[in-house]
Amino acid sequence: MRQKQGELFAGGAAVRHFAVATNVWDWKPQRLLEWHREKQGSIEALHDVLKNELAAGVLPCGRFGANAAWLRLSVLTHNLLTAMKRLVLPPELLRARPQRLRFLVFTQPGRFVNHAHRLKLRLMRAWRRFSNWAWAFEQLPLPVPG
Repeated sequence: MRQKQGELFAGGAAVRHFAVATNVWDWKPQRLLEWHREKQGSIEALHDVLKNELAAGVLPCGRFGANAAWLRLSVLTHNLLTAMKRLVLPPELLRARPQRLRFLVFTQPGRFVNHAHRLKLRLMRAWRRFSNWAWAFEQLPLPVPG
């Protein structure tokens, strides 16, 4: 990179060099650099979700192996939630954070209650909202029987 205004912002070098390692061979170098710069700032949002919503910020113990497994499970959970949002959930939930998905998708429509030595299923009043998700299961990519 050559500075357009010459020595006005002189930092000691007339030319600055940047490197981007990639395996995308069919893009022109200018397009590749633009794409790389578009990603700026996205990793901080990912770290925020991992630390504050998927419990990667509070490690379980002082043992390195257990903490590494905990972090890997948090990242795996994030990847699965992202795949679910892109593959089966409606477009308005594409930017939903894990806490919102927990309340919208993963909450239980009912609860088992042990009362008077009998096991009962107590349903929530809004249990019908789960019938709206049947189409999402139909969109899941299933393996073709062969």
